[in-house]
Amino acid sequence: MTIKHDAIERNVGLMIPLIVLAIAFGGLVEIVPLYFQRSTTQPIEGLKPYTALQLAGRDIYIREGCGNCHSQMVRPFRAETERYGHYSVAGEFVYDHPFLWGSKRTGPDLHRVGGRYSDEWHRIHLNNPRDVVPESNMPAYPFLTNAQLEPEQLPLKMTALRKVGVPYTDEDIAGAAEAVKGKTEQQAVIAYLQGLGLLLKNVR
Repeated sequence: MTIKHDAIERNVGLMIPLIVLAIAFGGLVEIVPLYFQRSTTQPIEGLKPYTALQLAGRDIYIREGCGNCHSQMVRPFRAETERYGHYSVAGEFVYDHPFLWGSKRTGPDLHRVGGRYSDEWHRIHLNNPRDVVPESNMPAYPFLTNAQLEPEQLPLKMTALRKVGVPYTDEDIAGAAEAVKGKTEQQAVIAYLQGLGLLLKNVR
């Protein structure tokens, strides 16, 4: 007995599992090959894990929802590469957990922001974005100035990241708490931003 297409469309109980099956199959076809491509699984030359301070800053960046407006993926289109520099490659992000690639860009891309501005510029920008970018609609984050980091959290996080392949050494983990002791959340975010996209920054 042959099931006609209109019979599937009229039968919700049959259509839903068939849709799920089709999406699952399509997803597997696109995703599974990436696990076997060296360019998506191997770090590019010179890539190092985030320092303890950068890692703390990345957590704050995620916590405050910065990725909701700022993309971290430069796409391989002329308009993007002329503005932001070399397009992003997967090998730059193999130590990122979770990944922050996305299609939403309300503010500028931040993947190549490292070294573009001074620490002082970033400090002013975080305290009140309109002091340096008058047309900005980004909210201010003045509370980061005095908020202290929690050093005891960093060794635990770095240990967890090592279990998923980030090459932190015992020395990195042992010194993490001391490395961020007395540092503010603002300093951590700035350290994170200043380290973004440096390896391919000057490649065209």
